[in-house]
Amino acid sequence: MEEIPKSHPRYQSLIIREKISNGMKKGLVHETGLIAHGRGEAFDYLLGKKTQFFADNAEKVAAAALLAAKGPVISVNGNVVALVSEECITLANSVPAKIEVNLFHRTNERMSILVEELKKHGAKNVYGKKADARIPGLDHDRGLCDKEGIFSADVILVPLEDGDRCETLKRMNKKVIAIDLNPLSRTAKTADVTIVDNVIRAIPGINRWVEKLRDTDEKALNDMIGSWDNDKMLGDVLSFVSKRLNSMY
Repeated sequence: MEEIPKSHPRYQSLIIREKISNGMKKGLVHETGLIAHGRGEAFDYLLGKKTQFFADNAEKVAAAALLAAKGPVISVNGNVVALVSEECITLANSVPAKIEVNLFHRTNERMSILVEELKKHGAKNVYGKKADARIPGLDHDRGLCDKEGIFSADVILVPLEDGDRCETLKRMNKKVIAIDLNPLSRTAKTADVTIVDNVIRAIPGINRWVEKLRDTDEKALNDMIGSWDNDKMLGDVLSFVSKRLNSMY
């Protein structure tokens, strides 16, 4: 990785870019993932590049949903593995939850590279390669999944999600937690809980709440989940961004 001085005003952004770039060179990230990252970074600028109150609230509810779940799964793609593989593994161990690799641009070689990368960082079991089930109505390769993983999960955390898969998972009566910097996306509007935050902050944020809520009884967790209003939260995001932009000049 190119040496970037910590004094650089955009140090964190440049480090993330390097991780995505190196991830593509290693075969983790598809070239279209670079486009997705750039789009997300633009939205992160609008948020001030930090976790805002609405994201922290969503991360708390996400933690509650994962803890209350019977079979939670963290679904990861190339960008997620390149940026937060260790953080996802830490979260999976904390809940506990399964990790499954799910890709739009899927090849056997790329699946193997991603699974091995996760195992290199400490994951004991990674789902996704077996692909012995399919999400009904989803014709592209993101529909391929493991019967013991995403297919049978009741709660799925889906960082950097495709809107059509999110909609289809909802039709399967699964609770979907999405991490999406774009509050206007189909994913953000469809998910049960949308975390409008950068994935590098959101995954550790969820884990912090998992640790805080670990001893909370099931009724209190379900009350927290039941009282969540995702549409109101998205409205709060748009209001925040609008006020922030209007106050800058």
